[in-house]
Amino acid sequence: MDSNPPFEKTYETLLGRSWKDDDHPIKSGCVAVAGGLAHDLPLIDLGRLELGGWLREECKREIVDASKEWGFFQVSNHGIAKELLERISVEQIKVFRQPFEKKQNNKLSNFSPDSYRWGAPTATSLQQLSWSEAFHIPFAVEDDQTVDDDEDTLRSTIEEFAEAVSNLAQRLAKILAEEAGDNSSYFVDSCSRKTCYLRLNRYPPCPISAEVFGLMPHTDSDFLTILYQDQVGGLQLLRDGRWITVKPIQEALIVNVGDLFQAWSNGAYKSVEHRVMTNNNLERFSVAYFMCPSNDTVIESFQQPSMYRKFSFKEFRQQVQDDVKTMGCKIGLPRFLNETMNVR
Repeated sequence: MDSNPPFEKTYETLLGRSWKDDDHPIKSGCVAVAGGLAHDLPLIDLGRLELGGWLREECKREIVDASKEWGFFQVSNHGIAKELLERISVEQIKVFRQPFEKKQNNKLSNFSPDSYRWGAPTATSLQQLSWSEAFHIPFAVEDDQTVDDDEDTLRSTIEEFAEAVSNLAQRLAKILAEEAGDNSSYFVDSCSRKTCYLRLNRYPPCPISAEVFGLMPHTDSDFLTILYQDQVGGLQLLRDGRWITVKPIQEALIVNVGDLFQAWSNGAYKSVEHRVMTNNNLERFSVAYFMCPSNDTVIESFQQPSMYRKFSFKEFRQQVQDDVKTMGCKIGLPRFLNETMNVR
């Protein structure tokens, strides 16, 4: 049985033609939505944090500067073993190779019933379509099911990876908070393992990659995202009005600032729009860890006057969901600007 989601059949109306037509978009020379200049993100060696002295301070300064200027950076010597990164990759590929029907009908006992997602159910145009599939894995769900050995290996690998990357996220958040002048335990108190989640991503080859995104442009609705990707590439971020293609670096992790950190820091740290491009011939895999607070956590800058009004994470998520449903895309932080700063 085929493991790929039925993109062609499901979104035939959006495509506007049969995929068997001689005037296929690729053959007719359609204009690409892609593009983007290849660029190296700031690469920060976290090993210096263990050395102390000026090397530690230099490393912290680079983390802060990248979060302010780019909103994205890559880290090496991050403390997550190469063996674990290889293992999560192998297990991820295995689960995506399961028949589509098994994934769609929630017959994978490792995950909660609504964890599998693909495409874009609310898409009304090709630009709103995401040519990808994913397992969205919240850690708040209790799992007392009995599974076989293969599935238990997947679950234990995910747990091990999540614990390691969670520790890294807290470490980075602490540095960013302290450099902003906040020495409180806000992030430890607000973002426990049970409030965060992992997302396994697969981007299948797309015959009309010139027209369709792997993941449409967006910002992340969390504090920090930590991403482990393969070497295929496809991630792009918006910088100075231009799309920048991120060059993958073996064993490095990508870190990006989310909406909540931008609001909390009163705009000092930047939540940057990014997207994933499709590939005609190659599939791409990535694993993303999202550092999220509990729903009732209040997001409020300790610096005044604040650009954004006070809001709860639940309120923010609900607004994002409502906008996607009614408008086809996320609006995000502009919805929460203080009235005195909101341009109408």
